[in-house]
Amino acid sequence: MSGYIKKNKYLYRAHISEGQCRALLQEFSRDSTAVETAQRTGLNRNTINRVFSLLRRRIAQTSEQEESFSGEVEVDESYFGARRVRGKRGRGARGKIPVVGLLKRGGRVFTHIVKNCTRAQIMPIIHGRVLTGSTIHTDGWTSYDGLIVNGYRHYRVFHSNDEFVRGKSHINGIESFWSFAKRRMAKLNGVTKHAFVLHLKESEFRWNHKRENIYHVLLALLRRNPL
Repeated sequence: MSGYIKKNKYLYRAHISEGQCRALLQEFSRDSTAVETAQRTGLNRNTINRVFSLLRRRIAQTSEQEESFSGEVEVDESYFGARRVRGKRGRGARGKIPVVGLLKRGGRVFTHIVKNCTRAQIMPIIHGRVLTGSTIHTDGWTSYDGLIVNGYRHYRVFHSNDEFVRGKSHINGIESFWSFAKRRMAKLNGVTKHAFVLHLKESEFRWNHKRENIYHVLLALLRRNPL
């Protein structure tokens, strides 16, 4: 078809060459902004934003296909968004987006946006992602009550009592991920609610592959299933 460059095995119906597509993947792997990428590649910002958006959507789709967790799993919630409104703290902070995170110790993290941090919202995510018989570590939030009845071993630390470690029980791993994700979001100078889930899943992807060459991971992903 006129206007398209043929034989780009990473991007269907591409207006850019395979070499240019690899250059964009390298910039994405470095976590470069669209402005930085345009300066280094000479490509149009609209093209860059389109490809980066497609990459984030593919990453989000891949996340949903990951296997369930087992073994030692940390579960926690966090809030993303505008600065806290005075008088509104912690869970239920006005204007923020609540997210539940699950982290397999020594393994991957999985995140899911929820309407609120009630048991009705949190429990289906745990049941859908963590195999029964696993050990779950949480803080003292009441929404985690009932995990033992549902077939899990459950250990808590009570942050409200300034307790952060009790023997082998802690949620330091998932809290480290929250810090990582929020630092990344801060660099973007604001993310719309519509785009938030894609940037959240990108943060999840980068955390899960932090010991790998992300460029090579992306190449392999797109060779199996081009954008």
